[in-house]
Amino acid sequence: MGQFAVLLGVLVVFLLSGIRIVYEYKRAVKFRFGKYITLLKPGFRWIIPLVDRIQIVDIRVITININKQEVMTKDNVPCHINGVVFFKIENATKAILEVEDYEFAISQMSQASLRDVCGKVELDTILSKREEIGQNIKNIVEKETAIWGVSIQDVKIKDIELPENMKRSMANQAEAERTRRARIILAEAEQQAAGKLLEAGKIIDQSPSAIKLRLYQTLSNIASEKNSTILFPFPEEVLYRKK
Repeated sequence: MGQFAVLLGVLVVFLLSGIRIVYEYKRAVKFRFGKYITLLKPGFRWIIPLVDRIQIVDIRVITININKQEVMTKDNVPCHINGVVFFKIENATKAILEVEDYEFAISQMSQASLRDVCGKVELDTILSKREEIGQNIKNIVEKETAIWGVSIQDVKIKDIELPENMKRSMANQAEAERTRRARIILAEAEQQAAGKLLEAGKIIDQSPSAIKLRLYQTLSNIASEKNSTILFPFPEEVLYRKK
């Protein structure tokens, strides 16, 4: 009876040790004596202890950083660029069987692609067309990683670090551009004001009443100081007489 209880206990432990729970957002690749058997989907699963082994793969969108890379652009400007890659495992079996460490492989592929893409364009293109640069990197990495069962969702350029002398040069250029635009706006405003004054002058010149009103307005402004005496050396009507 005692031996039976021991055997029963061993059997229970053996059965319990084979229980596996696979979550909805994961897949389990099953091996038996090192040979691939099948892909276990979410739910309650049981494997043969000491015989079967599973390797879990997360099928959610995963994010990995592209470490800062030193890049020499097409116009010979050295800069440091980093980014981020979003990818998803579409085929868990291939991701395990086709590549040793898919996250490390994707990271290395992304770094190489970033250096390659950014090295073929000028600095202005990198600064102004980040989305396009990221899309080009994505296309390259996606093409290489498709055989691993990996789908590249997106690639984003995060930071672009420039040399100090280049930063000063760009700041001076931006300041010069702001000054130029300010001068243009001021000149346009003066041109519009001169046009309006010319129109007003023509209207006043054609109407004696307008001249009189303008005169009275000027006198009113002068009189507001209360310390001036206004003398006319000739009759007021002389101002309105047409030539």
